[in-house]
Amino acid sequence: MLIDGVLHVAIAPWYHYVGDLAAWLAAFLGARWVFRHRRTSVEGLARHTAPGYFISLAAGAALGAWLLGSLNTLRDARPVLSHSIAGALAGAIVAVELWKWLRGVRGSTGGPFVIPLCLGIVVGRWGCLFAGMGDQTYGVPTGLPWGVNLGDGISRHPVQIYESLAMAAFLAVYWHALAMGRPWAVRHGFHVFVLAYAVQRFAWEFLKPYPPVFGPFNVFHFVMIGLSAYALIWIARDRPPPAVARA
Repeated sequence: MLIDGVLHVAIAPWYHYVGDLAAWLAAFLGARWVFRHRRTSVEGLARHTAPGYFISLAAGAALGAWLLGSLNTLRDARPVLSHSIAGALAGAIVAVELWKWLRGVRGSTGGPFVIPLCLGIVVGRWGCLFAGMGDQTYGVPTGLPWGVNLGDGISRHPVQIYESLAMAAFLAVYWHALAMGRPWAVRHGFHVFVLAYAVQRFAWEFLKPYPPVFGPFNVFHFVMIGLSAYALIWIARDRPPPAVARA
């Protein structure tokens, strides 16, 4: 509803759970599509992994979500425990890479997860928006015409929508590249996804009132720097060596 030039969003804390359910459903449908249409990548994942891989992934995601989410919100004026999708992604990556290193798995195994993860983020962020201020994902005040009132009477940046649209744009590009067999999408889809997520999330963090750690940077700025470094290292080390000119 538009009142006095500000978009008032109908909010309720339980909308967050609706958003979570919708996000999981979207991710499931994305995973089903990958299983049916990208069977080779799924079979490759199965060949190089074991049940311990998925246990490590789940444990790392849960630990990272609550550890990094709470590390951020416990520094707030009203400290609370919280969880974060960014923390879940970082924790899962650390746990999986450790599992792979211990078992000598050298290749990328994240490709089949890109579409489900993107869909989950694109859909789930709307649940964060409609959950209002209590979700701890709101933006700073803004005078821009698309600012939203989340119940406190202040027009704020809809950072949840920014992230949803940014990842939807990446998903469209990635899905098309995958269908066309582009090498970057086939070989490094997961790493490009991580890089795209980290870059856009780094930008939106400047529009959130999270307590800074150093200068203008909050906890998630540094998490995004780490994720970007991880993605770039993986991509760079897979580049073919330069051709040697013959004498």
